[in-house]
Amino acid sequence: MNATRFDTFVTGMTALVDRSADEPVLLREGRALLADLVRHDDWLPPRAEAARSDRYAQHLLHRDPQGRFSVVSFVWGPGQRTPVHDHTVWGLVGVLRGAERCEECALDGAAPRLSGHAHVMQPGDIEAVSPTVGDWHRVSSARDDGLSISIHVYGADIGQVRRHRLDDQGAVIEFVSGYDSQPTC
Repeated sequence: MNATRFDTFVTGMTALVDRSADEPVLLREGRALLADLVRHDDWLPPRAEAARSDRYAQHLLHRDPQGRFSVVSFVWGPGQRTPVHDHTVWGLVGVLRGAERCEECALDGAAPRLSGHAHVMQPGDIEAVSPTVGDWHRVSSARDDGLSISIHVYGADIGQVRRHRLDDQGAVIEFVSGYDSQPTC
């Protein structure tokens, strides 16, 4: 495992948030940093590759001590998906392994609805989310076999952020995602 790659990424993100709080700058320059990280598949610790049988897993990789960003690995088994949800903060998603399907949402008044537009992200692909560039979507594994893993960078400790999702009846409800595992150091 090449932990130096992840350390270099965290150092770069920390320098970026030290220098700027401007969302377009964070998304543009953070995208380049994340693209360099997910270009290589030799750095992710084994605990952050652990899947769950009942749903996708979220493993915290790094939490900025000042709460300015967090880095999370998402591990998807076949058929696993999120509910339709928002983030409330800027974020970047990079696919490390496998493939993810993103179903986009449109706002219908105050309520989100699936728009019918979807795309599949492959290893190395990067996508941005935020209230200013599009914040509601549903994500799922795009593979029928094996795991997919994506790396997410958010402009807060996303496991503690009050967010919103649609319940089974389509009502908007609050939730806090939490994490399946925390860093060990």
